[in-house]
Parts: sequence; structure tokens; C-alpha cells
Amino acid sequence: MTLTLLSGLVFGAWTVAVAIGDCCSRRVPNALVVAGLCAALAASLLHAGPARIGPGQALGATLVSAAALMPCFVLGVMGAGDVKVFAVLGAWCGLHLLFDLWIVASIAAGVHAAATLIALRWRSSAARSQGVQIFTVGGRRGTPYAAYLTMLAFAWLAWQFALGSTR
Repeated sequence: MTLTLLSGLVFGAWTVAVAIGDCCSRRVPNALVVAGLCAALAASLLHAGPARIGPGQALGATLVSAAALMPCFVLGVMGAGDVKVFAVLGAWCGLHLLFDLWIVASIAAGVHAAATLIALRWRSSAARSQGVQIFTVGGRRGTPYAAYLTMLAFAWLAWQFALGSTR
């Protein structure tokens, strides 16, 4: 088994773990973020990660990606876990893939949010007609943005392996 394949398996397992955690609890544990970052940086030392980038590129992409989404966290439109996951994806994938991941994940998350709002509006309307109040505050109803980011990154990795471009 080559180092690139082993790295790809670790990356794939990490993306699935992040997606499951984010979908189930809308949280990404810090331990999972740290484990992903350590694995990405270790893979970058050998140029064995999915994007085959070196440690300098991995660290640079980590910092740029964290800085890029930090305003969203500060404004309260994104969770800290989403920002941290994007930073770790920078370490794994490098800058060349991050913009595409961000755009596609944002579109997917926007569709999810719109569908959720439509469904809530429809249920709320039906409940009001029956005199039931369903509005809640503080529930975990956010869009699982980290899941969208990681599942798209996983799909990219699978595509790379299918094309044979990760040797």
C-alpha cells in the first residue's frame, strides 16, 4: 500500500467522521479537528496527501482558509467548527481546491437552508391552522456546513482515485 493510498484512506475516514458528527449533532469535536490537522501535516511532510502538497503549502493553505471564513464566524453566520474544518481541509487539499470546495459547499448549504425554511414555513402554517405553536429557540437547526465541505472533498478524492491521478 503506497503512502498516498494510506493518506487517502485516513483523509476519507476523517471526512466521513466530520460529516457524521456535523449531521448528527451540528458539532465537530476539537479532537477530530486536531487529529485531521496532524494527519494532514504528517502527510504533507512526505508529499503523500491527496493533493501531494508539501508542509509549507499545507500550512499556508491552513492559515488562508481559516482567515477566509473567520469573518463569517465573527458575524455569527457560521460556527467555529466550520471554520476549523475548512482550515484542516486547506492542509489536506491546498489552496488550489479550496475555492471550488467553498463555492460548491456554499451552494449546497444554501439549497439545504432554503429547503429547511420552506419546510418549516409549511409545517408552521399547518400547525397554526390547528392552533399548535411549534416555534423553538436554541435548537440545533443549523445547516451542516462542515458536512457539505467534507463530503465534497471526499467526492473529489474518490474522483482522483478513479482517474488514477493520485498514484
